[in-house]
Amino acid sequence: MIATDLASIAADFDAFLIDQFGVLLDGKAAFAPAPASLQRLAKLGKPILLLSNSGKRAEPNAKRLVSLGFARDSFDMVLSSGEAAYHLLARRIGSDLPHPTKIWLHARDEDDSGIRGLDAQRVMQPEAADLLLLAGSQADSLSMASYQRLLAAAAAARVPMLCSNPDMTMLTPRGLRPGAGAIATAYAKMGGPVEWIGKPYPLIYAEAAARLPGCAPARVLCIGDSPAHDILGGQRAGHATALVRSGLHADLTDAALAALCAQTARPDFVIPAFDLSQDAAWL
Repeated sequence: MIATDLASIAADFDAFLIDQFGVLLDGKAAFAPAPASLQRLAKLGKPILLLSNSGKRAEPNAKRLVSLGFARDSFDMVLSSGEAAYHLLARRIGSDLPHPTKIWLHARDEDDSGIRGLDAQRVMQPEAADLLLLAGSQADSLSMASYQRLLAAAAAARVPMLCSNPDMTMLTPRGLRPGAGAIATAYAKMGGPVEWIGKPYPLIYAEAAARLPGCAPARVLCIGDSPAHDILGGQRAGHATALVRSGLHADLTDAALAALCAQTARPDFVIPAFDLSQDAAWL
């Protein structure tokens, strides 16, 4: 793990896969230097995909970033796990899923983009569904015990779940809360089958590669705050990785962070934040 800063390494890569929460956003707003830094990185003229475990689709994520002060021309797209899951469902409905498919959708902010436009019928009871689409956690208002009660009958019936946000914890205005990944893990322990979409799983990286034609994997830099998601997933895809000290593990000492990485995945670089100074030679 090489301790450095973003300005020192950015010019060495041909494309960037950048996490949202913990890198650009703190759960309430943008980190102060992030919007201008992303704009400066875009001056390199290289592809920038915001690779996110958000269960929301690409466009709602992009609109939120613009509303928080990011210029729309500072990134190519938000490649969210919700976007990857949507295209996977579109391929499966009518093949290995019935049409219409009865889907129980659980998301944040009443977002239904995960099934909008699909040959799907939304149902309100998990046990009545052909498929559970877990796109987000509402654990800031629902307890894990409440989730277990809600999903118990579906788990007993082995209704398959597609988890399009595998994060175990999430940053909220009220602090860290269990993420959709924690809910899906609880569902699996109850006997329900779970398929995972997002970092560190392969599908989202395959989707990213399809949008980066000609980029050698080792010339792509993944920037994130989670060793278990951003760093492990990037390494499995053959990419270089940079761990930011903001986000999930901001309070860990260097020694504690090194121990955590040793248990999960070691990044190539450790940087203090997503922050580009104006004096970098390529700016």
